[in-house]
Amino acid sequence: MIKTPVCELFQIEYPIFQGGMAWVADASLAAAVSNAGGLGIIAGMNSNGEQLREEIRKCRERTQKPFGVNVMLMSPFVEEVARTVVEEHVPVLTTGAGNPGEFMPAWLEAGIKVVPVVASVGFARLAEKRGACAVVAEGAESGGHIGKLHTMALVPQICDAVKIPVLAAGGIGDGRGIAAALMLGAQGVQVGTRFLVARECTISPVYKEKVRKAKELDTIVTGASLGDAVRSLKTPFSREFEKKERGADVSKEELEKFGAGALRRAAREGDARNGCFLAGEIAGLVKKEQTAKEMIEEMFEEAEKRLGGVSQWVK
Repeated sequence: MIKTPVCELFQIEYPIFQGGMAWVADASLAAAVSNAGGLGIIAGMNSNGEQLREEIRKCRERTQKPFGVNVMLMSPFVEEVARTVVEEHVPVLTTGAGNPGEFMPAWLEAGIKVVPVVASVGFARLAEKRGACAVVAEGAESGGHIGKLHTMALVPQICDAVKIPVLAAGGIGDGRGIAAALMLGAQGVQVGTRFLVARECTISPVYKEKVRKAKELDTIVTGASLGDAVRSLKTPFSREFEKKERGADVSKEELEKFGAGALRRAAREGDARNGCFLAGEIAGLVKKEQTAKEMIEEMFEEAEKRLGGVSQWVK
């Protein structure tokens, strides 16, 4: 069985985090992943403090195991959320879309383990300096908001730059990806796209079907002109967004207005035409719906076999 220092650090059975995907990662999915031996993550997204508190308490009703919350630092309610996670004694936080520096002292004083999602060596070093206990190095293969470097290049450079554990993310959805991440120096992984089709994931059936039917070239990156590149599946919405983004006569404000609410329409309403279906490049490998437990056990069983078979190539 694969055990790394990440397992002991977060009191989990398998060194795997579930991505804190907005409008996807709710109490149902987070609890299922935690019960299966990973670390389930509730998406804070743009929730206010009380909305998040309700979801945290729902999760506690479903699992006695550790779970975390992803704090989206661009949220207009981030200060409320920062207080709520302390009041609710959330054991682990991942952070995205910004620098968590101003909130770190209060979180660390409360005994919370903080794990920023980073897309560069510089940010990883800063996170370690500010007191992070680990970082998630996320490559541009991932779904949702992405940086510029890809996983294969990013992960080993961050592993070389910091002393705290590194979890790899972006393009990881099976045992081969886990084995590769460990070989790059990571001590664990964060997986998002594969969990979109978990039975405990409450997104619309339309979203799940689109992920299962996706091929290797079926994602697109938009929003770079807004300083916020996002990877999603190719749909009428994403193609129209790309067209508008390339148009010289479309303003930033018009683009933002066009994109407002698109993820919710995809995840909760299953709106195939007007929804934004975030997914990573790994979607081309995701073909079946399973429980979170079945997914995690299958991935790590395959990773062990892959790692054990490496010796056949070494003479």
